[in-house]
Amino acid sequence: MSPAKKTDQENAASPVLAQHVIEGLWGVRYQVKDVRRSVEFYTHTLGFKLDLQNLPAFGQVSVSNFKLILSGPGASGSRPMPDGRQQEPGGWNRVVLQVNDLPARVAELQNHGVRFRNELEVGPGGRQIQVEDPDGNPIELFEPTRR
Repeated sequence: MSPAKKTDQENAASPVLAQHVIEGLWGVRYQVKDVRRSVEFYTHTLGFKLDLQNLPAFGQVSVSNFKLILSGPGASGSRPMPDGRQQEPGGWNRVVLQVNDLPARVAELQNHGVRFRNELEVGPGGRQIQVEDPDGNPIELFEPTRR
């Protein structure tokens, strides 16, 4: 059968193939302007653990089983795309970090001068608010509804 004549089922990704391609979640990469400043924010302000750093280009911090890779200018994970586009901080995709007692966490972060993108929102799944790291990368703090 020619490729143009394949059925939808034949074109669908095979779960067996996917199991061989993806080994697991490593982490999330954020582009940052100053790795030292970002490491300090994530470790001192949010309580992440410093895993490793190679200043000024790279740092990795973690909380629980989650790794956040911080790529500064000059890091291999920050190089321009083949079409010339530059990788840069910011945007709307974000990591979502679970917290307890979100209003208390908001008050603590306000006292540390953390920038907030919005007010505390409440939905059927819980409460959330967006903060920014020093480079404008978004972080969502989320408190799930207790069931």
